[in-house]
Amino acid sequence: MRAVVQRVASASVQVGGAAVGSIGRGLCVLVGVTHVDDETSARRMADKLWNLRIFADSQGRTNVSAADLKLPLLVVSQFTLYADTQRGRRPSFAEAASPEVAEELIERLVTFLEEKGASVAQGRFGEHMELTLVNDGPFTLVVET
Repeated sequence: MRAVVQRVASASVQVGGAAVGSIGRGLCVLVGVTHVDDETSARRMADKLWNLRIFADSQGRTNVSAADLKLPLLVVSQFTLYADTQRGRRPSFAEAASPEVAEELIERLVTFLEEKGASVAQGRFGEHMELTLVNDGPFTLVVET
């Protein structure tokens, strides 16, 4: 499982012009699932995301997590995170899990985050989504399980 994590001041996702998920300050998480991922991968990713220390403490050090601050997450499925662009000009998505597998594991990820106490907004799996976000500083990480 691979995620691009952005520390945001706000983020929202729309489908067909209608807002389906939004958060204020927190984490915007684009999640891709590959063939070898399973429920254990989703559980590990939930733990990493919720406890990732990327918010500033009182001394300005990135030493505080979304869990510590009880900040929300916006989780958006993103199979293109497994695109292979090494050959040619057209990306291959062969490493991305099938939609059935990916959707189930992203739902498990959300469930595991909620069990930890996270407030989670979501995009809609398989839909054409428009994502709007305001970065909280240029803080973007790639997280893998």
